[in-house]
Amino acid sequence: MSAPDQVEHERFMRRAIELARQGWGLTHPNPMVGALIVESGQIVAEGFHAQDGGPHAERVALAALGRAPKPGAVLYVTLEPCSTAGRTGACCEAIRLAGLKRVVVGATDPNPDHAGRGFALLRDSGIEVIEGVLARECADLNLLFNHWIVHRSPLMAAKVGATLDGKIACRTGHSQWITNELARADVHRWRRLFPAIAVGAGTILKDDPRLTVRLPGAETWSPLRFVFDGRLRTVTDRHLPHVYTDEFHDRTIVVTTPHGGLGYVRKLREYGVQVWVIDSPNQRVPFAAFRDRCAQERITGVYFEGGMQLLSELVQERQLDYLFMYRAPMLLADEKAKTMFTGLRTEHLDQAIRLADVRHEIFGDDALMRGPVVYPPKLYVDEAVFSIG
Repeated sequence: MSAPDQVEHERFMRRAIELARQGWGLTHPNPMVGALIVESGQIVAEGFHAQDGGPHAERVALAALGRAPKPGAVLYVTLEPCSTAGRTGACCEAIRLAGLKRVVVGATDPNPDHAGRGFALLRDSGIEVIEGVLARECADLNLLFNHWIVHRSPLMAAKVGATLDGKIACRTGHSQWITNELARADVHRWRRLFPAIAVGAGTILKDDPRLTVRLPGAETWSPLRFVFDGRLRTVTDRHLPHVYTDEFHDRTIVVTTPHGGLGYVRKLREYGVQVWVIDSPNQRVPFAAFRDRCAQERITGVYFEGGMQLLSELVQERQLDYLFMYRAPMLLADEKAKTMFTGLRTEHLDQAIRLADVRHEIFGDDALMRGPVVYPPKLYVDEAVFSIG
């Protein structure tokens, strides 16, 4: 491919990515996909996948065109066209019937059973396929789908806002605000992507957060809101937390153990709050069992926002899949300030947990580093810390 062709392909693919993002948070468990048709160097039709069960992006773009594509027309699409009929028909067949002879694709289908099959079907039909244009950016659109389709379990991600020396609060617990408004607005954008958000009982008792999505120009929206409370500490007081009483309380799910007390479980359910009681030998909710329950409920991703103990336990149990790390340009330089993760005994750097395929973004003076979590062959857990419930 010549350099001018590459530049043109990337320009149109960036527009297809913009279209795909219009389905941000709306397509689960399906991926976000954008598509457009170009004739003589001009975009003549566009489309994106808007919701699960709705038409795929390629079909939306073809319908928007409203006629047969002209000779030489090119279809750009962010994800390999589907090769199986499903509920809406195979897009490879729709492309063939439309008479298109050239297709430019971003990411390959992550499903190991289907990866590359769409490309082969198109080529067998005499259609030229150019694949891998802005593949990394196109794949990044679908962090949740990519994990779900491969593992059939939710992407368990965590968000942390920290200082340069890795502190999330002063020794007094004061933490508002470490990160700036731009970074916090980006957190709300990611909240809107994930179908569920999660916090621990300590965060509920200390901050009484709303755990909703508040974006400029949009109505307040609530994902599913998980509260991890193995002892049901959050329902013993007369004053119930915001997430148990607001207009979205029916989207709150308290995750607890049999050690929390059936009386408190009944009380929550009387308030219209959902409760998941997960078997455990102690008062800690086992994350593997929680992950399995989410998979049964077709919840494709959970965005953990703290607190420190909950996130540390996620890491100790090797259940954290993805990390969003926001850093602010400040130092506390206090060994008694609150640290973001604890509980491991890391004596050598080859025992360290790392991020892969790292992406960086800047929000004013703050910076975001994010990527999949990669664990060493063995985690050395500090049993003295790990045993504290």
